Amino acid sequence: MNKIISQQMNTKQWLMLLLLSLLWGGSFFFVEVVISELAPLVIVFLRVGLASLALWGVILIRGIAIPKKMEVWKAFAVMGILNNVIPFILIVWGQVHVASGLASILNATTPLFTVVVAGLLLTDERPSKLKLVGVGMGFLGAVIMIGPSALEGLGSNIIAQAAVLSAALSYAFAGVYGRRFKAMSLHPTVAAAGQVTASSIFLMPLLYLSDQTMALSSVSMLAWIAVLGLAILSTAIAYTLYFHILASAGATNLLLVTFLIPVSAVVLGIFVLEETLEYVHVIGMFFIMLGLIAIDGRLWAFKHKQ
Repeated sequence: MNKIISQQMNTKQWLMLLLLSLLWGGSFFFVEVVISELAPLVIVFLRVGLASLALWGVILIRGIAIPKKMEVWKAFAVMGILNNVIPFILIVWGQVHVASGLASILNATTPLFTVVVAGLLLTDERPSKLKLVGVGMGFLGAVIMIGPSALEGLGSNIIAQAAVLSAALSYAFAGVYGRRFKAMSLHPTVAAAGQVTASSIFLMPLLYLSDQTMALSSVSMLAWIAVLGLAILSTAIAYTLYFHILASAGATNLLLVTFLIPVSAVVLGIFVLEETLEYVHVIGMFFIMLGLIAIDGRLWAFKHKQ
């Protein structure tokens, strides 16, 4: 087994993972605050655009080398589409009808989709029986969370929940594609900056062609604070941490962040936005957590050693 994947995380890495979960969980909170004042596509563009400006500022100040090879920038473009443009738009749009806590739980299905996508596209990552069990538990959890409305098959809520699940699928494809970054030896800040910059470029024509006007003059101070939090905290800093953890602890350890993101978002939603989750959502979250534990596999391995 690859050494970087099998190693146990140290205290610093665990703290970084906890911080990443809080930053990504907070993104659902920030979107909930600003969604009533700005159109979804505008929010996404501001998120990646402001994040790219902040990251390139850090790169220039610190004198970090900027990649010049075209293959690197092509990889940034694909990652930007899969890891930012598609999922950000779907999640922000989905949150128009889905509470932040539920949206974060649906987003936690990302590693479940990753097992399927990796198994189909990568010959060296065929899913084990334990991983398949984990996928089954995760999908069961997602169905339980959607609840009675899923049986009716109608309603905007179902479409919104499907949008967030589709965003998770896009993240899965991004994770598989992102394996090529291992051989490029990029600084984490550069990798994060390249990805969000490519996203910004792709979003510009979409924003121009859409009817979503940027009426920024009427945006409240609270909404601007939320936009800055979304761009700086949940995007610029979060993706820098993402690439740090990926380089030092491996992709398997990085996936553990999905255990913590729903908790962070739910806590913020309850204490700041006064949201509540129904019991079916809690049960669904429980099954997703079991699925993620099965996919990770280390708890089962530890138990059989006893």
